[in-house]
Amino acid sequence: MRRFVVICMLLSASVWLGAQTKKTVKHTTRAAKSKSAAPAPGTAPSKVTGPPHKTPSGTEYWDIKVGKGEEASKGKTVSILYVGWLADGNKFGGTDDPDIPLELTIGNGQQIKGWDEGILGMRVGGKRQLRIPPSAAYGSRGAPPVIPPNATLIMDVQLVGVKAAAKLK
Repeated sequence: MRRFVVICMLLSASVWLGAQTKKTVKHTTRAAKSKSAAPAPGTAPSKVTGPPHKTPSGTEYWDIKVGKGEEASKGKTVSILYVGWLADGNKFGGTDDPDIPLELTIGNGQQIKGWDEGILGMRVGGKRQLRIPPSAAYGSRGAPPVIPPNATLIMDVQLVGVKAAAKLK
């Protein structure tokens, strides 16, 4: 069920991203001037240097910019802007509009493990690049047609908000 939810999120993001690229130049100019523009909107991941931090699942990350706001911790709902690429350089999706970030709850297992671990500890305003191995992403199944089997994912992520998760009754 979890994989189905994540696959649906990625497919929805891809379809939405395609629709957004058809918007007018005026919208693109407004987004480019926005203070919260999506990370690395270009055609390639941000350049990173130095040794990565490594999570238990093997996800590697580099802090591009350390934020100063509230910290993303287990159980909290985060708002992120991201752009994702396959290791071969092909872009597979992301958030296109800085006014519509993706929201997810850290540590609930409803997204790929690489996101849970790679976003954990970020602070609002921070930017990070995640390199997620297949074992912490979609594994040997992939998420067709967007993510092939055994794909390593590279994601530039910007944390734009953190809030406490809603309590379940």
